[in-house]
Amino acid sequence: MPNYNEAPFTGRVPTYDELNWPALIALRNLGGSGSIAEHLTQVIEEQEVPEEIAALPHGKTGRSELEYRLAWARTALRRCGYVENSARGVWSLTEAGENATPEELKARISELRAVDHKKYLERSQGAEEDDGGSGRDIDWRDELLDVLRRMSPDAFERLSKRILRESGFVKVEVTGQSGDGGIDGTGILQLSLMSFHVLFQCKRYQGSVGPGAIRDFRGAMMGRTDKGLFLTTGTFTSEARREATRDGAPPIDLIDGVGLCEKLKELRLGVGVELVEEVDIKRDWFDLI
Repeated sequence: MPNYNEAPFTGRVPTYDELNWPALIALRNLGGSGSIAEHLTQVIEEQEVPEEIAALPHGKTGRSELEYRLAWARTALRRCGYVENSARGVWSLTEAGENATPEELKARISELRAVDHKKYLERSQGAEEDDGGSGRDIDWRDELLDVLRRMSPDAFERLSKRILRESGFVKVEVTGQSGDGGIDGTGILQLSLMSFHVLFQCKRYQGSVGPGAIRDFRGAMMGRTDKGLFLTTGTFTSEARREATRDGAPPIDLIDGVGLCEKLKELRLGVGVELVEEVDIKRDWFDLI
């Protein structure tokens, strides 16, 4: 097990174990909860991850290796009972996670590995396979991102248009084919008594989107609207995220590949979710009768 008192980022992407404690601390420093993108950014900033390390790709999935391993760290923390996640992709600390220590985390991880090893032996002897949900929330995103990247540019723009409409936008128009200065479409977001004119850009990237792309997009926005939305199947570098919210400049909301997958799941667009009832007998409860 790693020494959680030492920074794991030493010119390489940290191992899954090395990310567990930084992942927990990052959620604490976010105030107890955060989206996947916020969590990734927080870990990068707190651990002072070099951009070249944060941007290393995980194969051809369109996600960074750090992002992929951090997803496994969150899954490990959830299995420990330290975090939980909502259907909207927000991860939150539990009371146990708020108070956990590095020593307790190590012990809990060791316990889970013993359980996993026992299950592995049972499966090897012909027992019914059951992974306890340890990786189900990771693989589907990689599969979905592969599908999205294989779409034609026109189809991806139509999908983006559908997402916006399902999210409350009206008068959504795709303008990307007209070479409109990097603007792929426009729409109006209605919020109760208020509405906002939004320009959006949607790109099927496999790597990371840097700050230059954000500045170019903002330049195309100038004089036309004060709100922008950038959707991509790739990731955003930490510099790109900072540029998107830079003081004194029109803000640009960012939706990366993982966020795009979560939104499609939330809206049930091309993603089916099967709910399986699981009955748990609480023996301790009956002992108290």
